[in-house]
Amino acid sequence: METNFHRHRRLRKTAGLRAMVRETFLRKEDLIYPIFVVEGEKVKNEVPSMPGVYQLSLDLLNVEMNQVEDLDIPAVIVFGVPGEKDDCGSEAYAENGIVQRAVRQIKDNNPSLTVIADTCLCQFTDHGHCGVIENGEVLNDPSLALLTKTAVSQAKAGADIIAPSNMMDGFVAAIRKGLDEAGYIDVPIMSYAVKFSSAFYGPFRDAAHSSPQFGDRNSYQMDPPNRLEALREANSDVEEGADFLIVKPALSYLDIMREVKDSTGYPVVAYNVSGEYSMIKGAAMNGWINEREIVLEKLTSMKRAGADLIITYFAKDAARWIDEEK
Repeated sequence: METNFHRHRRLRKTAGLRAMVRETFLRKEDLIYPIFVVEGEKVKNEVPSMPGVYQLSLDLLNVEMNQVEDLDIPAVIVFGVPGEKDDCGSEAYAENGIVQRAVRQIKDNNPSLTVIADTCLCQFTDHGHCGVIENGEVLNDPSLALLTKTAVSQAKAGADIIAPSNMMDGFVAAIRKGLDEAGYIDVPIMSYAVKFSSAFYGPFRDAAHSSPQFGDRNSYQMDPPNRLEALREANSDVEEGADFLIVKPALSYLDIMREVKDSTGYPVVAYNVSGEYSMIKGAAMNGWINEREIVLEKLTSMKRAGADLIITYFAKDAARWIDEEK
């Protein structure tokens, strides 16, 4: 029989053939695991809107980090929930702040783990915004000074990477200058370069106790319909000295991720955020989906879209499932 079409299915016939021509791979080395550390002792609070995710006190942290290390997950990103908050978020840059103590402890107990410190003020301020407030507005430049103090204190505590998430204009330049002047010229910046004002962040605010007490974050986080603005943001951060570029959220912004990767050539990090996690967890707990298959497909889509690394609450499960597929 004469044919004038291609037989694409030839390369899909068996598992072996499919593996031979597979273009995108999800590896354990791609994963970054977020952790939430809190004050107190013997605290292991499950986040109500994020089944399987816990706030941990420092006395329980070593067990969790040993588990992460045993799974060959290479990196964690640390979020802190302080015991006390004030209008300038002073616990964010305190020498013995919760994040600083957690970083030191992880580096002492699990020195091979790469420790990333989230650098923001929202968890530490009593108003829940990511900067200094005056007359109900978030002030950009005064906020940069506090964010720089926070980054330097985290580097001093031993953080391998600083990850500023505040979306103030010029935050990468200010933090790079502050780190360099303090002698931390080799500490890289993993910038939240493209951070949209997203409804997908809701469960995270339960975990980090970081909901704004008034207004919203639309004046500093990005408007979701905007594509070209995302590229301007990413390019600004490259010019200011960023070493990695985060796109957050991930799943609804795969197109942005691909364009950021293609336009900059820099390492791109997908943040698979809390709402994306909770939707899958909720559907899986109701028996509506196959959690393992959905998660691996979703994380692979982020790699295919250009992500080099993925911050995900599924990191431990994904590492186990990747091992099982070998």
